[in-house]
Amino acid sequence: MIHEIFPVGPLACNCSILADETTLRATVVDPGEDIEKILAVLKRHHLTVEQIIITHAHIDHVGGAAQLKRLTGAPIYMNQKDLPLLNMMDVQAGWLGVAAPEVAAPDVDASDLLALRIAEQPAQVMHTPGHTEGSICLHLPEPQLLLAGDTLFAGSIGRTDLPGGDRKKILRSLQERILTLPDSTRVVPGHGVPTTIGEERETNPFLIRG
Repeated sequence: MIHEIFPVGPLACNCSILADETTLRATVVDPGEDIEKILAVLKRHHLTVEQIIITHAHIDHVGGAAQLKRLTGAPIYMNQKDLPLLNMMDVQAGWLGVAAPEVAAPDVDASDLLALRIAEQPAQVMHTPGHTEGSICLHLPEPQLLLAGDTLFAGSIGRTDLPGGDRKKILRSLQERILTLPDSTRVVPGHGVPTTIGEERETNPFLIRG
């Protein structure tokens, strides 16, 4: 499986491109910005984008999705509970002092337990509200991989002080959904370095129960 992870935009959102080496069909997760960088990775591997998946509708994760859809024709998957955030992109842009990006409504609701194929591997949407109401993680059981968006970071968790955030919900999402995964599961967070479920279970101060 091809899996490239690289930061995009001023907040260094981790954009993932995952693809099968044989079919060369790719999934792009969280194309927040820097579409030229994303296109360069796709070109280098001779990939065709078949789906664009957004873990949540904050500007740094969704800002380039509409442009990438226009350039590739690939559908956008996003949980519909984050539509209010998508519809206030001008307000989000104001938080950062940047121009509001082009936006497009999702083509597919990334609802809880939605079955997907990513890089020709079975995958599933995990609805993990708390950072935003529509936050999702993407779980690929076979390579033991979790694309966690801004729900879980190495040593931390997603902030809950922005619209749609809820501290009780994110802690419940983490305890009841994320921490049920095997310790060996590799976690790619929305920002920062990769980690594992086991490492976070043992060392993350937000997850350790006293």
